[in-house]
Amino acid sequence: QWLEKEDCIVHRLRVDRQGRLDLEEYASLLNDRVAIVSAMWANNETGTLFPVEEMAEMAHAKGILFHTDAVQAVGKVAIDLKKTKIDMLSLSGHKLHAPKGIGVLYVRRNTRFRPLLRGGHQERGRRAGTENSASIVGLGVACELAQQYMTEENTTVKRLRDRLERGILGSVRNAFVNGDKLYRLPNTASIAFEYVEGEGILLLLNQQGIAASSGSACTSGSLEPSHVLRAMAIPYTAAHGTIRFSLSRYNTAQEVEQVIAAVPPVIAKLRKLSPYWSGDAPLARPEEAFQPQYA
Repeated sequence: QWLEKEDCIVHRLRVDRQGRLDLEEYASLLNDRVAIVSAMWANNETGTLFPVEEMAEMAHAKGILFHTDAVQAVGKVAIDLKKTKIDMLSLSGHKLHAPKGIGVLYVRRNTRFRPLLRGGHQERGRRAGTENSASIVGLGVACELAQQYMTEENTTVKRLRDRLERGILGSVRNAFVNGDKLYRLPNTASIAFEYVEGEGILLLLNQQGIAASSGSACTSGSLEPSHVLRAMAIPYTAAHGTIRFSLSRYNTAQEVEQVIAAVPPVIAKLRKLSPYWSGDAPLARPEEAFQPQYA
């Protein structure tokens, strides 16, 4: 949106119901008028993984720069930039247990780059301002630990996530998992609870000491349903009630069981208050009735 305000033409790729990109459509958009491609390595709401290495190869074949937002992927996906055609990669430290407020922009040597923040000559003239040395060291250590424990952590966390999803879906009707079930991050569970509001779920879970999120942190506080889920053609009745659970190596099986026990009564309580739910079933054609004033 910012680039469009600067009179740049932006092409957005469509996704299917599982949030997957169509590489044929992507290839059709690559031409000599395209300056750069930017794609998430993994979606921050559903955890769906995108074939960024293949996309970078396709872009380079047309002489186009390629950037990837790897904020969600770093520490969970093995990345070797020497073996890819990726020109730029961005990551954020707090996503892999480093201090908040520190990040990285990788720029391949000889890639054209114009700083956004100008002034001093810190960081080789690419970002003005005194470096946050303590956080930089913390991020370095976090990356070392992530590399050391990645394989073991992914196996353990995936087992916890799968148990969480099975436990919730086995006890709550009209609920489903969003995203690509096969190609996604091991720690992310995006679960849609139809005919309830996500904010209500979060409030009641928070009262029990359970932290989750509705949509992405980037859009926290917005009344609009997730644009990611709407792009996937998830109906309003489910998009509004989608909750993201994120796990890490610090979570335990006991905590997962606590969530599994807490969620069903929360959903049941909210559905009793929902104008789109009657008794133990949804109203007929609730999607047509569900027309938020702010939509």
